Amino acid sequence: MAYKYIDNYREQGARKKLVEELRKKGIEDTQVLAAIGKVTRHYFFDETFWNQAYKDIAFPIGEGQTISQPYTVAYQTELLHIKKGDKVLEIGTGSGYQCCVLLEMGAKVYTIERQEKLYERTRRVLPLMGYKPRFFLGDGSKGIASHEPYDKIIVTAGAPTVPEILLGQLNIGGTLVIPVGDENTQKMVTILKTGEHDYEKHVLDTFRFVPLVGDKAW
Repeated sequence: MAYKYIDNYREQGARKKLVEELRKKGIEDTQVLAAIGKVTRHYFFDETFWNQAYKDIAFPIGEGQTISQPYTVAYQTELLHIKKGDKVLEIGTGSGYQCCVLLEMGAKVYTIERQEKLYERTRRVLPLMGYKPRFFLGDGSKGIASHEPYDKIIVTAGAPTVPEILLGQLNIGGTLVIPVGDENTQKMVTILKTGEHDYEKHVLDTFRFVPLVGDKAW
């Protein structure tokens, strides 16, 4: 994939239009919208496809994966209620776009990817864009126990159930956002950890994610 790090008025204007489109679709968190407006999404695309970068669509990035639709990224991020300094575990680095949005909001991000080619690409590209999360290669369905607990956990792939191991890695008061369902469609689920073994669960809108693959998933 060819990367050319140019961000001109055309791209900046396209981001502003994208932010307004997301606002019209119901995204209200001004910090989320501001982050979407700053992250140069076209850097994740081959220059040939830059005209697709600020459309509110998912787009293939190789290895059977996609860069998530901006609305989906904004929707999940809004549910996390990110505060500056939050320690966030991201399951499924993918392109790195979601990770960049979280970093723009001041989160400290630990991100894990099981596809080695995506992991290597993202580990190379994000620092060139000025973003420096903690990168991990491995089975995200198990979380990253060596760095728990986390204030927030976001899963960017569809799971058949909520992995218990992830709930165990949450701080009390922490939030997990995960799409749960079959391999075709999922419901977005948020879980607030209210005590050592106590949780509040909310089932929200329908989405379609690539499957979460791993020992604790598909």
